[in-house]
Amino acid sequence: MWGEADAGGTWGAVLKRAGFDGLIIQGTADRPVYLFLYEGKVQIRDAEHLWGLNTYETDEAIKAETTPKAVIVSIGPAGEKLSCIAGIFNDGKHARAAGRCGLGAVMGSKKLKAIAVLGNKKVPVADPERLNISNKKLAPKIMEKLRRYRDYGTAGGVLGAAALGDLPVKNWTVGSWMKGAEKISGEVMTEKILVGRYHCASCVVGCGRIVKIDKGPYRGVDGAGPEYETLAGLGSVCMVDNLNAIALANQLCNQYGIDTISTGHAVAFAIEAYEKGLITKADTGGMELRWGDPDVVIALVHQIGKREGIGEILADGVKRAAEKIGGLASELALEVKGLEPAFHDPRALSSLAVAYATHPRGACHRGGSHTMERTALPELGYDKPLDRFVSEGKGALTAVLQDYYGLYNSLKLCQFIAPAIAPTDVLEWLNAVTGWEMDLKEFLEAGERHTNLKRMYNVRCGISRKDDRLPLRLLTHKLEDGGAAGMVPHLGTMLSDYYRYRGWTQEGIPTPDKLRQLGLCSEINHLPGNIKITATKTTSR
Repeated sequence: MWGEADAGGTWGAVLKRAGFDGLIIQGTADRPVYLFLYEGKVQIRDAEHLWGLNTYETDEAIKAETTPKAVIVSIGPAGEKLSCIAGIFNDGKHARAAGRCGLGAVMGSKKLKAIAVLGNKKVPVADPERLNISNKKLAPKIMEKLRRYRDYGTAGGVLGAAALGDLPVKNWTVGSWMKGAEKISGEVMTEKILVGRYHCASCVVGCGRIVKIDKGPYRGVDGAGPEYETLAGLGSVCMVDNLNAIALANQLCNQYGIDTISTGHAVAFAIEAYEKGLITKADTGGMELRWGDPDVVIALVHQIGKREGIGEILADGVKRAAEKIGGLASELALEVKGLEPAFHDPRALSSLAVAYATHPRGACHRGGSHTMERTALPELGYDKPLDRFVSEGKGALTAVLQDYYGLYNSLKLCQFIAPAIAPTDVLEWLNAVTGWEMDLKEFLEAGERHTNLKRMYNVRCGISRKDDRLPLRLLTHKLEDGGAAGMVPHLGTMLSDYYRYRGWTQEGIPTPDKLRQLGLCSEINHLPGNIKITATKTTSR
């Protein structure tokens, strides 16, 4: 099935300045290696001495033997041990992560420890003056609209999400947790442990947090602060309201090289499985797994990162863990197509139900940008926001947003700035850099082609409506209190609407007419009934 992940930071920009638009890495090394790219050249270097190091240590070691100016992506011990929740991390202690879909395990399977890049080439721009004018116009708008991101980072969204009922609590079973949310918010982080801010390449906002804790039981934290998703995953989902403990657990995830979203799910799954008697102290090495215990979370992060103890089961995500445990464990495992959802609740924002169900990589909130359903998008045909609970129109809205953000994200633009800029602003940037004169209709058609091409890859892997689903808990369990009390999404209605809008069959398969319309005629032979070669399994989800 399709897998993808994105990371912020500086590595991608430096790769471009090193003379490369992208990399395709084929095959497997016979020993651990890393790549060093500079001035359009590629070196394959020995990494035996780096194997086993965490991501922070790897970053420091490679800079010491190449140049301090190198920017590095690497995997940690979890990727080396082929954990299916391992990610690819860059920028050292600033710890930007391509965390989703187990891509760290793909690098580990290739014995590829890291990729270091060094570059100072000038990036060619078709119309520099046009780009400069656009930047000067948009930079103030972005800074003003994203002031809260600058002040509090993504952690600034914790309290708002909690008020909406959008912040998952206790493995998605509890609605209201405001007292806990108030203890782990971006405001509290800024007040108590923030020591600096971090900017991705050329960013005018600087939402990255740099935190430090040098006293108390959770001392030793020095680097990237927890993002919203991490505060939810290692905090509210496990009912932990100790910010310092979450910051330490976050740093450990970064060092081991594991995704904090999937890790948070795995920890909460284990605690609930223990609570329900599906696993016992015999499985946990004598440890009692309790909600709200920060030391349990930290201990499980260590075990997952090392693939030791119960972590051997949890390190491949909740779907595989539930399959190994058996019984009712699958009811506690929240995932779609093997990928654990980001920590935004479709019971609070109904369009998320369709976005999670249909995104090619699984339960991804970025493809259908859930925040935009509450925003007017006139250039995309939405003159006023939609009610966050209703089902009507959400299938079509999700399709429009997936097409737009599919191409938007392919341009490697930060999705956080999307509310501050219009689609025509994005086009102005694109046309200034490339020399094209693409209009919005062409842009959205390219986005639709992008969506359909990924769908056809998944169709080859056997994906259809049966797989476009949500965890049963999110469809049937009504929260008793909070901002989404009593609500559940009506996925079936929205999914049918989504397929109709897309011109797909009600089984979720693109039609021959739709593929012809998009110039994807070569894919018609791969529609069900025409497939001549069975799709093979991939190494990532």
